[in-house]
Amino acid sequence: MKKLAILSTLLVASTAFAAAPKDTLVYQWSSDIPTLDPAATYDTGSGAIVENLYETLLTYKGASISQLEGLLGTKWTVSNAGKTYTFDLRKNVKFHSGNAMTCTDAEYSFERMLVTNEGSSANYIIAESLLGTGANANDDKTITWARIDRAVECNSAGQLVFTLPKTDPTFLARLAYTGFAVVDSKYAIGLGEWSGKEADWKAWVGKDLTNSKLDKAPSGTGAYKFVREDANAFLATAFDGYWGKKPALKNVIFQRVDEIAARQQAFLRGDADIIEGGGRATDTAQLKGKPGVTWVDDLPNVAATALFMNQNITDKGTLGSGKLDGKGIPANFFSDVNVRRAFSYAFNYQQYITDFQKGAGKQRTTLMPDTFPGYDAKVKKYTYNRAQATAYFKKAWGGQVWKNGFVLTAFYRDGSAAAQTIAEILKREVEAINPKFKVNVSAKQWSEMVASGNEGKNPLISIGWAPDFADADNFMYTFYSSNGYYAKRSSWKDASVDKWLEQTRATTNTAERNRLYSLVANRAYEQASHILIPAGVNYSFFRDTIVGAGKANYNPMISFTLGTYWKELSKK
Repeated sequence: MKKLAILSTLLVASTAFAAAPKDTLVYQWSSDIPTLDPAATYDTGSGAIVENLYETLLTYKGASISQLEGLLGTKWTVSNAGKTYTFDLRKNVKFHSGNAMTCTDAEYSFERMLVTNEGSSANYIIAESLLGTGANANDDKTITWARIDRAVECNSAGQLVFTLPKTDPTFLARLAYTGFAVVDSKYAIGLGEWSGKEADWKAWVGKDLTNSKLDKAPSGTGAYKFVREDANAFLATAFDGYWGKKPALKNVIFQRVDEIAARQQAFLRGDADIIEGGGRATDTAQLKGKPGVTWVDDLPNVAATALFMNQNITDKGTLGSGKLDGKGIPANFFSDVNVRRAFSYAFNYQQYITDFQKGAGKQRTTLMPDTFPGYDAKVKKYTYNRAQATAYFKKAWGGQVWKNGFVLTAFYRDGSAAAQTIAEILKREVEAINPKFKVNVSAKQWSEMVASGNEGKNPLISIGWAPDFADADNFMYTFYSSNGYYAKRSSWKDASVDKWLEQTRATTNTAERNRLYSLVANRAYEQASHILIPAGVNYSFFRDTIVGAGKANYNPMISFTLGTYWKELSKK
């Protein structure tokens, strides 16, 4: 009881409490946590926690993004011309509830993903492999219970068997995604989640699990188990029944602290072990080289960020007058390619690299990591050019944009210095071109950004993508396909691009896939589909009492800011 009282104090305390205890990791950030249900996890804020409470069949080996190793799956075989995968599961594994993990739990977990699959979750990724479509049974009437049931089953030997409709060279990589974790079926059903039976599966098709019963009370097999969460803090504690090596850190606390200055002060005092930074310029000036701070630089960056120009804005409340009369914009304002090109030329890329990234940034040609196969460095890219921006603004909407002006709102994630800087640079440059142009900059909480983006409400937002699995498909299809996850955020559609991307999924020939990706990239440049934000060189920093973090242990596929799982960390 005494320990619980101490932990409760830590949870609700501000940044003023004394140095973080040796057995406790304290992380301060500006984000909320959209969900703790793996089947609804599709953002890095949720992923940073879920990946430590739950476990997947496979994970990445060390710092590699291409080598996989078993986690809850110990070994696997591939047969039937690459369409059948049979997994042996780890024995003597317990859930946080005390229930023993069996093949039934794994089967339930994947069937639950296929049944509930809806637009804001990652479940379409596994559905594409197991059902041959990212749709659910409401949107695709050919999906039946029998079809879902056949896709994933337990055989008589207790092995988990996946049966794919066609060969998928990315299937194993997909299984390493945080959201495709094994949940406690008996516990979940007891909470009132889907029964796992055919009898009620239709009632759960497309159900949003963001605020599910498992979100409120998770039970995984991970090294840490959930204790409590409120609007300002999250607490997990080491799971005594964990099958693997006992974690060195007893407790992990995530505190929400919106102000970067407050996070910095807490960090320098030692009240927080790790914090969300304010970008390279701010972090270098305020934290690098300070006593007690370890700084690690030149880390790989496998994320991509863009400004999304929404061609079909669904929220009338963001449109002002809803007309090109100088008092707002129409819902299809960005459907004119001249508008998109004008905005693309108006963004000052080099200023962002110089001022915010302190010179440690690079303009990419495509919205994917330049270390991934399929990236084409020869594709043209937009550069800051006020004359070109002016010329395209004068062409836009038959001259009405230049003549009448506009008012629009650019949204960014509250607390994100990078996203705020991006929006402010665009605002400054666009408004300098014509006094009739007005760009309002507004912050939204992360969960609100995700939800409104899923509904196509935001006119202009800066948002990034961290890979779910290490393959070009996870970026190119996600950003550029009209069936991709981000399609609703931009409503950009190009028939040729859709055709080329489908073709990349129909071949295992790497050279052919790369050729098709180059076609997509060139077309996206021509049509100014997105404003590509320069990619920074990753870095991390933490208190020098932290052991187990650093370049040798950093894997960019892990959501947590240090690129490693909590169980790998300790404090001296």
